[in-house]
Amino acid sequence: MDDRTRTEIEAAAFRALRAHLLEARPEVQNIDLMTLAGFCRNCLSRWMGEAAAERGVTLSKEEARELFYGMPYAAWVAAHQTEADGAKQAAFREAFAANVAPKGG
Repeated sequence: MDDRTRTEIEAAAFRALRAHLLEARPEVQNIDLMTLAGFCRNCLSRWMGEAAAERGVTLSKEEARELFYGMPYAAWVAAHQTEADGAKQAAFREAFAANVAPKGG
């Protein structure tokens, strides 16, 4: 397989993952994704920002989130995010420290 085809396939898989998380399963909370999988929608938007930076494109945190979510992050939160109890917040902090904080997130 050539590099261009591989990149196109990877991009299509990313778009499918994004659609699944945003359209098919918006009720799944970021806090639960982070706790169970070690990443969440915000990580994906951060990775987009990091990929942009590697290519010399400036993309702020908020711009990357809006690009990923397809709307301002505050609008996504208002439409889909629910309150997390203390146990979920503690599990999130542990997952964040293990998966994001060491990488400078």
